[in-house]
Amino acid sequence: MDLKSGYPYWAVRNGLMHAFPALDGDARCDVAVIGGGISGALIADELARHGHEVIVIEQRDVGWGSTAASTALLQYEIDTHLIDLSERYGEDAAALAYRACGDAVMALRERTRGLGGVDFARVDSVYCASKQRHVYVLKHELALRRRHGFDVRWLNAADLHERYGLHAPGAILSSLGARVDPYRMTYRLLMRLARQGVRVYDRSEIAAIEPGARTVLLRTPQGHVVRAAQVVMATGYAGQRWLRQRLARNHSSYAFVTDPIPAAELRGLDRTMVWESARPYLYLRGTGDDRIIVGGEDDAIDVPAKRDARLHKKTQRLVRQVARRFPGLELAPSFAWAGTFAETEDGLPFFGPHQQYGPRVHFAMAYGGNGITYAEIGAGLLRAVIERRPHPLAELFSFRRMG
Repeated sequence: MDLKSGYPYWAVRNGLMHAFPALDGDARCDVAVIGGGISGALIADELARHGHEVIVIEQRDVGWGSTAASTALLQYEIDTHLIDLSERYGEDAAALAYRACGDAVMALRERTRGLGGVDFARVDSVYCASKQRHVYVLKHELALRRRHGFDVRWLNAADLHERYGLHAPGAILSSLGARVDPYRMTYRLLMRLARQGVRVYDRSEIAAIEPGARTVLLRTPQGHVVRAAQVVMATGYAGQRWLRQRLARNHSSYAFVTDPIPAAELRGLDRTMVWESARPYLYLRGTGDDRIIVGGEDDAIDVPAKRDARLHKKTQRLVRQVARRFPGLELAPSFAWAGTFAETEDGLPFFGPHQQYGPRVHFAMAYGGNGITYAEIGAGLLRAVIERRPHPLAELFSFRRMG
């Protein structure tokens, strides 16, 4: 599956950081994690550090799928408002999902310790009203978040202009956000696991999954067989091809990154992520080397050739949108890219077994704008399921919520 177009900044900046071997024979393990992107790396790290014998298998080079195209917004805020999730699943369940995302941001900080430079840093989040009529909804959202213990406050139009040079009628300000280089973090996690004895294979395709009563057989096109007690399918947006049930809609999203910008011109944007209430939404955030990443212009196109053809025009539209929101801030794209992403109807992920494969094959579908924070939650959730322990989000994030 062709998941990206153009020149994703992370891959250009970091290059091919390490070559893992290809699977060249049969193997056995406790848990086989299929997928060597950021989700697979986080899940493998969680399982291995708690004593599970893990094998990681990636069909491309590690990190070269949707991870390379990710803009890596780490936030507790879900694309679906807390007020809307509360109406659908109840206020307690909705608040639990939001708090879990907040906890995941902090857990990711701990997981990056000792990895070296992966550009992890805490940042503020500014969620702005795209139009005046959105202010009413966002103020209700603010009140509900406060009721559940989130440290948020309202910025009016004058505040936004003074602090960020941002033209918007109002915004919710939170300090519970972060940034990371997802490509480098993926490599660093898997390289550390490999040094600890975890077998990591890339350029190795799984062609068939055969679940049994005690073991799952994974077959490669070359005839190799991996026997695992449990399997985690962390194949990102390509994961839907393994299921007959349609769970999410694939889209394309577009992004660019600038050259380094003097700090005085950034007006705090190097320490802030900004996104808006319109859907699809414009967003931007800084990097550790004083660049700005801008993304948005999502569309329903998931045909690589069409996505490729639209990249230049979409990039120019993003430039114009930023200029309207930040008068006087002129951003010149240095690298631009597009990538496939998927979103579920309710904005929540799916983690756990699916009835099509039985209890030993688990799916990790960290879909939506919270992909990396969802993956961090999913790592702990899947470990609990594999170890036959309860987890507070196991039901809400399961396939059973789709009926």
